[in-house]
Amino acid sequence: MENKAHALLAGIFTIALLIAAVLIALWFNRDRVERVPYEIATTLSVPGLNPQAGVRYRGLDVGRVDAVLFDPQKPGQILIRFSVSKDTPITHSTFATLSYQGVTGLAYVQLDDDETNTTLMPSSPKKIARIGLRPGLLDTLQIRGLAILEQTEQVAKRVNSILSDANQKLILGAFTDVSNAANKVAKIPDQLQPTLDKMPALAAKADNVLVSLNKLSDDATILTGNLNEFTVRLNAPDGPLNGFNSAVTNIGSTASMVEHEIVPLINETRTSMRALNRTLETFNQRPQSILFGSSAAQPGPGEAGFSVPAK
Repeated sequence: MENKAHALLAGIFTIALLIAAVLIALWFNRDRVERVPYEIATTLSVPGLNPQAGVRYRGLDVGRVDAVLFDPQKPGQILIRFSVSKDTPITHSTFATLSYQGVTGLAYVQLDDDETNTTLMPSSPKKIARIGLRPGLLDTLQIRGLAILEQTEQVAKRVNSILSDANQKLILGAFTDVSNAANKVAKIPDQLQPTLDKMPALAAKADNVLVSLNKLSDDATILTGNLNEFTVRLNAPDGPLNGFNSAVTNIGSTASMVEHEIVPLINETRTSMRALNRTLETFNQRPQSILFGSSAAQPGPGEAGFSVPAK
């Protein structure tokens, strides 16, 4: 009996010692940091996120995830409750994203701030503040991947429409036309070869033409000099133009004299000739006027002695 009592006491002492060791370990490992609760409400998927997952603010560990549960007030919405250290600068512009640790696939909450509103966001266990969750890298890749797949599908449909039987015939016809054009282009050098062979002779003729043009230019320069010299001589004070101007002046004086002296004489001669013509005409009509003189003229209407002849 005494041995059994000693064995029972030894067992009870061992169990008490183990319990005390566990309690001491828990007491030393307890979290003494004061934390502030926050929560995230989102309709995005949160794969790989579990309670006790880490919470980081721009890469620094600031807390842990307390719970991941469905929102009882809004079906389809997920609530992520987490706690962070008191000195974490959570503001009204702070947002959260999901990031993943290496290849393990374990997710953690990444906090960041776009600094559009730097006012601190208060939170307490009685009134927990909410932070928005933005799509992470995988969500963005998923959304972009779906858009890329849709565009790829559209491209595939367009390629199929381009490669239809009718379009294939058109493409083959275009290739045939290009081939024919290439063959015609290949024949052009052979056709141009005779012209290229004549190019040296044409170049020599062009050189001769240039020489002739240069000579013509020199002759024109000489002719221009001679014309300039001739012009100077004509315009000289004792030159031909000066004498010609004097002659023109003399001719003008002579013409003025003729106009003032000879023209009146010519007018008087014309008057005399008219009188002589009238005299001869009167003599031809009345020869007796030479002996008896000219008869008096018959009175006209309104003059004395005028009478109307009888009918």
